[in-house]
Amino acid sequence: TQRERDDTSVLPNSAQETIKEDTDHNYYTSKTYSPSDPMSKDLWVNIDQMDKDKVKIHGILSNTHRQAARVNLSFDFPFYGHFLREITVATGGFIYTGDVVHRMLTATQYIAPLMANFDPSVSRNSTVIYFDNGTALVVQWDHVHLQDNYNLGSFTFQATLHNTGRIVFAYKEIPIEVSQISSVNHPVKVGLSDAFVVVHKIQQIPNVRRRTIYEYHRVELTKTKITNSTAVEMMPLPTCLQFTSCSACISSQINFNCSWCHRLNRCSSGFDRHRQDWVDNSCPDETKDKMCDIVDTTYLYPFTTTIVAKTTSRGKEATAGKETPSTSHPPTSVPTEGKETKQNWIKATVCRSPELPFKKVPGTHPLHTGLILGILLVMLIMIAGVLITVYIYHHPTSAASLFLIERRPSRWPAMKFRRGSGHPAYAEVEPVGQEKEGFIESEQC
Repeated sequence: TQRERDDTSVLPNSAQETIKEDTDHNYYTSKTYSPSDPMSKDLWVNIDQMDKDKVKIHGILSNTHRQAARVNLSFDFPFYGHFLREITVATGGFIYTGDVVHRMLTATQYIAPLMANFDPSVSRNSTVIYFDNGTALVVQWDHVHLQDNYNLGSFTFQATLHNTGRIVFAYKEIPIEVSQISSVNHPVKVGLSDAFVVVHKIQQIPNVRRRTIYEYHRVELTKTKITNSTAVEMMPLPTCLQFTSCSACISSQINFNCSWCHRLNRCSSGFDRHRQDWVDNSCPDETKDKMCDIVDTTYLYPFTTTIVAKTTSRGKEATAGKETPSTSHPPTSVPTEGKETKQNWIKATVCRSPELPFKKVPGTHPLHTGLILGILLVMLIMIAGVLITVYIYHHPTSAASLFLIERRPSRWPAMKFRRGSGHPAYAEVEPVGQEKEGFIESEQC
């Protein structure tokens, strides 16, 4: 595989590579390198050899637990086809990529080389370091310990984000198997995730809106592959968002069913961070024709639409056409703090067929016949509802699922989210001072 060369200022020249695993995740292709592969060492960035003026040791993150701090990027970083200029680094071994910072950062929208219950405050040698050279950002969790099991030893690993969208996880010290790390007090994840945010109006309370986060894709890397001196390289695959014209959009031959919306002048599969704009502008109705003719955008389709989540079991694997060692998950809802809710209602509409004429059998009472037909009809409706629910559960991105999502009555009840769902609360660090000698003077939230 030919590599991108505009980020060689961060990484040394690579040797002949031996690929141990090459997995397609729809949005990314991942390659895992074992300790014996030369690429494992080449992908590790030695921060000690970098320009010390650009290496930042975050003072607050290096001395606290469950904290997160925003970091501005000097370049546009493409993540799931979206360009980011700001990310949030957390003490728990992951990077949060969402625009809306909430307390449940571990739920979705993350880049996680090794998400776990790390607490840099338990050791003076623990630090959180980041380095930006203009084409790549390196974030390193150096000699960090698990809060609930300090005696296991220290972990040292890093994540590198390139301006090409390439993501590298490199591991220097992993004292135990990742699968043995406890997830009781903190999720343990290795991979990527992205979601879109939908804002709902609450009819009962004026001027109050509910924000819900829907995870539309997740990459889970195999944890047993993560050991000392290993590395994972993830290359981005084409998405619909990269097409800027209608003809290129609808004629694209990629893993997604791309559609063009004339109102937004945008190409999309319908599932990305602009999902709410896509639905609010009736793009699903417009894209049914699959035509690039100029449409009259002054005519607005009358509609009232509200999006509701499709929940799926986190242990359920959903792959595109084939099974892989890692999983890619369809949209699920992830609640955020405060008045934000988790909605998991699915509406199944069953159309009743017109009654067929039948002959009256002599000796059969009409009341008994009607009762039997009524029972049979109710049973058919129940069976059809169960079959539709099962189909929607296993095919959340199908046309029927999207139809039900976009036409959910807003008066349906929503389930209030309560703490204790397994997602630890993270507090954001807001810098209020200047950076001095690699430290950021800030106040703890």
